[in-house]
Order: sequence, then C-alpha cells, then structure tokens
Amino acid sequence: MNRPDKDLADFLSPLHPGFGRYAARQSRYELACQDALEKHLSQCLGSQLNIPRPLPAVTGVLRISTQHRFRYYQNVCTQSYSTVWWDWPRWEQEIDWMALNGINLPLAFNGQEALWQEVYLSLGLNQTDIDHFFTGPGFLAWNRMGNLFQWGGPLPQSWHTKQLYLQYKIVDRMRALGMMPVLPAFSGNVPQAITRLFPKANVTKLNPWSHFNCSYSCAYILDPRDPLFQRIGALFLSQLVKQFGTDHIYNTDTFNEMTPASPDPSYLTAVSRSVFATMTSVDPKAIWLMQGWLFVHDVDFWKPAQIQALLHGVPIGRMIVLDLFAESTPAFSSTQSFYGQPFIWCMLHNFGGNSGLFGTVESINMGPFEALRYPNSTLVGLGMAPEGIEQNPVVYELMSELAWRKEPVNLGKWVSLYAARRYGSTNENLTRAWKLLFRSVYNCTVPHYKNHNHSPLVHRPSLRMPTDVWYDRSDLYEAWRLLYEVAQPLVSVETFRHDLVDVTRQALQLLTTEFYREIRDSYQSQKLPELLTAGGVLVYDLLPELDRLLSSESHFLLGAWLEQAHSLALTEQEVQQYDLNARNQITLWGPVGNILDYASKEWGGLMEDYYSQRWSLFVNTLVECLDRGWPFRQEAFNKAVFQVEKGFVFNQRKYPSKPEGDTYDIANRIFLKYYPQALKRLN
Repeated sequence: MNRPDKDLADFLSPLHPGFGRYAARQSRYELACQDALEKHLSQCLGSQLNIPRPLPAVTGVLRISTQHRFRYYQNVCTQSYSTVWWDWPRWEQEIDWMALNGINLPLAFNGQEALWQEVYLSLGLNQTDIDHFFTGPGFLAWNRMGNLFQWGGPLPQSWHTKQLYLQYKIVDRMRALGMMPVLPAFSGNVPQAITRLFPKANVTKLNPWSHFNCSYSCAYILDPRDPLFQRIGALFLSQLVKQFGTDHIYNTDTFNEMTPASPDPSYLTAVSRSVFATMTSVDPKAIWLMQGWLFVHDVDFWKPAQIQALLHGVPIGRMIVLDLFAESTPAFSSTQSFYGQPFIWCMLHNFGGNSGLFGTVESINMGPFEALRYPNSTLVGLGMAPEGIEQNPVVYELMSELAWRKEPVNLGKWVSLYAARRYGSTNENLTRAWKLLFRSVYNCTVPHYKNHNHSPLVHRPSLRMPTDVWYDRSDLYEAWRLLYEVAQPLVSVETFRHDLVDVTRQALQLLTTEFYREIRDSYQSQKLPELLTAGGVLVYDLLPELDRLLSSESHFLLGAWLEQAHSLALTEQEVQQYDLNARNQITLWGPVGNILDYASKEWGGLMEDYYSQRWSLFVNTLVECLDRGWPFRQEAFNKAVFQVEKGFVFNQRKYPSKPEGDTYDIANRIFLKYYPQALKRLN
C-alpha cells in the first residue's frame, strides 16, 4: 500500500468493521469475526463458531461508513478492574476485538510506572520514596489519578519489566490495525518525597479520598503553574515518546474526584494552559484527551464559568473531552457543546466491573444522534468507557454498531438478529426471551441511575437495604423460562451456556431480594418460625445452588481471576501480594472496607466463601436476637462480619480455575425448584 503513514489509521480502521458487518449478515451464523464481536471484552463470554465452508460470497457491494472521526474505548479504571492481570494473548484478543468494531482511539496505559520510576530516580528520589508512592497492581488506576498511594504495594521490579514489554506489544498491535493509542501524561500527582527534595515547590496536600484516611490517601499535587511541573511533565513525556512513539494524543485528568484549590476562573485557565504546555514542549502536535467526569461528579464546584475557564486554557481543537456518562448524565447539553472544544459521546454503563444484567438501550440508541443534532455540536466521536468489562456483551455490541449507523436502530429487530447470531439458532424462544430482556432489565430509564448492582445479595446485610429494581420482574422470569425450555439442545453452545447461567443468576439475585424481605419482615414482626424458614432456604439452599451454577461456567470463576494474578508473579512473596490485591479489590476495597463491595462480582467460590458466609452470620444473628430478646445492633454486626470479610481476603484457599459440574443439570434443578417460588412472589 503506497499510502503515507499519517493516513494509515484512516485507511485501515473502516476495513475491520466492514469485515465484521459481512460476518453479521451471513444467515444465522456467528462467524469467526462476528465471534470476536460477541467476545466483547471478556475471555469471550462464549463463542459460537458454526462457520459455513466455504464462506458465503458477498452479493453486491457491502459499504459501511461512519460520521465519527474517533471511536474511543476504555476507562482509566478499566486498567485495574479488568485488565490488570492480562497476559499478551488476552490483550491480543482484545485488540483484535477493537479492530473488528472499528475502534481507533484506545487507551494504552501499561508500563508507565517503569518510566515514572526512572524519572523520579533522576530527580533524586530513592527507591524507598518510590515504593512508598506506588500502590499495588490492583489499585494503580487510582494511584495514577492522585487518589491513593502505597495501598497494596510496593510494586516489584518484575512488575515494571513485564508491563513495559507488554506495552511494546500492545501499542505495536494497535498501530498495525490502524489505531491511535492514547498515552498518559503528567497530572501533577507526585510522591511526598518531592517536598523534601524541592522544598520551595508549590505542592498541596489534598484531603482524604473516598473514606480512606491519610495513611493511603491525601495525595500531594504539584501546582501546574510551578516550573517544576513543566520539568517533571516533560521528563516523563520525553521518556514515553522515546519508548513507545506517539500518535500525538495524551490523556491526563487533573481534578479526578478532587476539588481544585480555587474556583477562580483565571486559576483554572492557568492550570489547563500549564498542563497542556508540558505536552507541547515535547510534542508540538499534542492533543489533550480529558475525561469529563469531573463536570458531572462535582456539579457544586463546576459551574459554567469554571468549566469554560478550564476548557479554554487549551486552544480550541487541541483538547478532546470525553462526555463520559452521556447515556445517563450528558454534559455537552449543559455546556454549550463544551464551549467549542471537540467531544466524544461515551457510554459508561458499568461501575466497578459489577456482575448483573443492566443496560439503557433506548438512551444508547438515541443519544449519539441527539448529540449530532445539537446546535453547533462539536461532536467528533463515540466511545465506550466502562469502569469494568467482561459483562453484558449485548450492550457493547449495540453501542459499537451505532458508530456505523446514520440513524437509530429498530431495537426489536436488532435484538432478534443478535439472538440468532449469538446462538446459531432461530428458535422463537430465543427471540422472545431477548425482546423481553431488552424491554426490561436492559432498558433502565431511571434518571442518573448508576449500575452498581444494588442487590442485597452482594452487599453487607442490614435491615435497611434497598430492594427496588428498575424493571418488571415478571419479564425477567419469563425470559428465564424461555431460555430454560430450549436449554437441553443448546447448552453445548458456549454463548448460550454463558447466557443461561447469567439469566438464571439474575433470577436468583431477584429471589435473594425476596427472601431478604421475608427475613427482615419476620424479624421486625418477631416471627421466629418464618425467619428460620426464609433464612434457612437462602443460606442452606439458594446460595449454595447459585455457587454451584456459577462454578460450572468458565466466565464466572473466582479461581480464574486469582490464577491470572498469580501467573504474573515470579516469587512466592509476589504471589501472596497479587493474591491480596485481587481479593481485596473485589470485596473490601481498602484495609477496612473503605469502598466496600464497590467492585462486587457474582463468581463461583466468592459466592460460597464471602457472600454466603455474610448472609449466614446475618440470619444467625437475627435468630439469636429474637430468641434472646435482644435488639439487632448494626454496628456490632458490622464488626463481626468484617472478620468474615477479612478472613476471605487472607484465607489463601485455592479455588478451581476450570468449570466443575454439569451446567444443564444444575440449571434444570434450580429452575424446577425456584421458578414456581419466583412466580408465587410476584403476587
């Protein structure tokens, strides 16, 4: 191809989704490339490879195009919640999936700590200073954003080496497929030792972040107007470009969930101007890609004058803002299209990598086109920015396809074709099931709703837990029945098996809420027999059955998550450190449950040894309180249950990393036992 390098990304990126669209159109088959679409962000979440031989010929011309210059992917938090333990084969699979979906602007953040270590050593810091600064692998996203230091650390030197070489492969593969990797830049977050070595530097110690105290929070932020900021930022970016090359787009977020030192517009303009100057001092073509999360996270601070001041510190067109939560809380419409700066309409969708069916398909389907029609719109792309991935693949396939559409899709027709492709079957039950799911659990219309999985199942038990859901439970139960009825002939299809487990899991999650209501109400009305019955069913049957179901499917295994973490370790000490990082993040999220259950997962092993143990203690405590005439005291229970939670983090138990048990047999037993119970509780 005799094309200039600068045009290569524009030339290549439409080719891959064109191939994917060809695959999607071929009858009911989910071909190899379409399989990659279905594998969204996961260890596939199932594959369906009933491929015709030879491949069907293309009849006529299949032409697709996009109105969007950029198709962005990832979130700075994804690097910790999902990709933290990935090896190169898993990354290669993900990058191929990106290409087949036309993504051309992905984050590439691996290995940066190795370069930061070199920068800080060159400034005079010692290794102890640096070890005190970096968190462990499971929490690096928040270290990079200036929220945390040291927790879960220090980082072993082997980590730096492995991640550095992984990054070489990642950016090479991305560029080979026509993408522009987004590299990190300096935000001002520095080790405390900077204040010792540069006592005159303008460094501010921040307040604690998100229920942490200053043992691991209260970061030190170097004022971007200080000359030292330019020095450090240029040192880092020079190293970065030297090692990985550049496509001239850099991400940094100066005030992520942190309040600026002053609301004065002149201060905010000076800050953004200085941050951008560190980029252009190394790369005159630099473009700053900034998450717009701060504008919706702290609306009390970020008024129009403050937003405009921050954005206008950078020349118009040299910053791109990610409207990060646009499907729920768009910022472009309240900022006059970010006051002239280009922006990307992003679907955030998931917080913390939580398990649980969820979507806002109507909003996703309409939102990008509303942004295009907005007066004087500066929209330049669409993006997917989930905090965690490997869940709800249907939502991501829909979102990625919209970048190649000129108008919203017919959701009913679209999901019918999706079901046929996903399973290689046109069985009417599948179509009906997915239409029910799309009108219920995948169509949340509650304003500003955040997908944190609010189910009592995955939260520390109390007598004051929310029990409402945003959808009609009967639709979910009917979809469950429809999938169950065709399960026997289809359970050998990996995509179907995954979805059968996922929908059954969601049904049992709903039933857990029902049993919780009965437990709570029977305690409050002092009906001990009813409490014993509801609590006994939940603790001794439903939750064990759910654990067995999850343990039968490869995409719902705690052991797989831990095995990935262990595989990156070179010593037994590193194995133990990575194990603690992996366990703590999905449970306590901090030393004392600081962000408890934020990153909850419904996995086999975790259900048995963490969630079920908490519920057992809760039920037993309530029974004892009724039996002895004591009041239930939440504070005392929290202290007791913390020992259970902490015990899981440190138990060092080995969990299976491969499925165990027959999925159909377990799902069949659960359905026959609990479907009637579900219908009974609808009345």
